[in-house]
Amino acid sequence: MKIQPGAKKPELSELSRIRDRITFLYLEHAKLNRQDSAIVVADNQGTVFVPAAIISVLMLGPGIDVTHRAMELMGDSGMSVVWVGERGVRQYAHGRALNHSASLIEAQAKLVSNKQSRVAVARQMYQMRFQGEDVSQLSMQELRGKEGARVRRVYKEESQRTGVPWSRREYNPDDFDSGTPINKALTAAHQALYGLSYSVIVALGASAALGFVHTGHDLSFVYDFADLYKAEYSIPIAFSMVKKYGDDKDIGSRTRLAMRDAFVDGKLMIRMVADLKMLLGDSNKAEAETLNLWDDRMGLQKFGVQYAEHEDNHS
Repeated sequence: MKIQPGAKKPELSELSRIRDRITFLYLEHAKLNRQDSAIVVADNQGTVFVPAAIISVLMLGPGIDVTHRAMELMGDSGMSVVWVGERGVRQYAHGRALNHSASLIEAQAKLVSNKQSRVAVARQMYQMRFQGEDVSQLSMQELRGKEGARVRRVYKEESQRTGVPWSRREYNPDDFDSGTPINKALTAAHQALYGLSYSVIVALGASAALGFVHTGHDLSFVYDFADLYKAEYSIPIAFSMVKKYGDDKDIGSRTRLAMRDAFVDGKLMIRMVADLKMLLGDSNKAEAETLNLWDDRMGLQKFGVQYAEHEDNHS
């Protein structure tokens, strides 16, 4: 039998809980390998050994070379891997979610499949945007109207703050350069926020498609989730960038970099993790891998039992 080099695969009980890990680690222009239970990160400044079990989500930016053995360790350690643009801006692909339990996505599916619970979560998301106001009795139509008025007010206030003219939100997704400077900046800022929201959602094992306000798209929940932070992040940053750079041909790139810095400085990713768990009713159970067999009468049954033999012994 061939002996597998390196450390043995850890038991899930040995791994750090999600809340005890470093939330996100971003790497770029480096070579990644494995030594025992550590990821070896080497670049032109030197070599660093990163214990795999303390990382929640590893963001792989431009210029990363990663070996098969390093990816094996990441998977064994319950680490979510996301391939992104520079400094986490734009999300391109992701590996297995950090949370191997299906409890979060099952809770999400249950909440979105019932009209009352779906409305309750939608109201909760709107309530997060209307601090100090009670929206618990408003219909979805009333909430949409109230949210529309809030967003228009935010645009107007940011225009007054920065002196950047504002009329309305308009853009052509197939022709970015045809937009006005502020609309190009807003598009770039919102896209960066969508990418970060997607990364958090998939890292925790929730579904990007099962939205409560938006629906019918494979990123519906991403749009729901990102809307919680636009008034605080993407909208003011976009207006500030246009105030500073005007009709710069690189306004989109400059805005993405500003969003990147805001994500790092404002600890937004940590806040997103807490908000997502709160919205989906996370029970703070141990993040351990569980696998059961479903039974319509007897409930969950233990996996790994030879039930044919079990029945024979009792016949």
